[in-house]
Amino acid sequence: MSENDANARFLRESIVEPSSIARARAHAVELGAAPVSAAVGSQLAVLAAATNARSIVEIGTGAGVSGLWLLRGAPQAVLTSIDNEPEHLAAARQAFADARVPATRARFISGRAADVLPRMNESSYDVVLVDADADNVIEYVEHGLRLARAGGIVLVPRVLAGGRVADPVQRDAVTSAYRSLIQETQESAAVLATVSTSGEGLLQLIRIAQA
Repeated sequence: MSENDANARFLRESIVEPSSIARARAHAVELGAAPVSAAVGSQLAVLAAATNARSIVEIGTGAGVSGLWLLRGAPQAVLTSIDNEPEHLAAARQAFADARVPATRARFISGRAADVLPRMNESSYDVVLVDADADNVIEYVEHGLRLARAGGIVLVPRVLAGGRVADPVQRDAVTSAYRSLIQETQESAAVLATVSTSGEGLLQLIRIAQA
């Protein structure tokens, strides 16, 4: 086992997921919702706490897993969750109720993100999580940066595409989009960007205030 593999295994086995999130994950897996890993979820919680988030939007519910992690870090925040799968939204709603998240702390919007995001207020959110429809990830990140306040953060899990992004031979549309997203944001003067390799990978973008 390589050093990187050993580190990844140690971290994966060290993270203790709260019971409410573990239950939501089990249901999400049953639905085929592909929630973020516990390794990424714990990062979401820390980043939400670090930004003292009060307003969060997530694109893709993961049947409630990602939202519960975000609210674990920012329990006073209001979370807006967008998903075009009614079953996933219903599961998220139930997961939040089971975790005793007050109804005033979450709102659920059913619909395609491409239709919903243009109608949302710009510069209004502390955290934007982009975890849906990888084919359109660049478009969603552009919307996310518009929605985020100056100093707000846009988060993109799965950005390493299971190791495909690092393999130059892989040139499918999704892998190429993730690769371009990482490269372009590293070079952009509009954001501070970094990538965590823990879990399935997490791109972190802080929107810089424009002079």
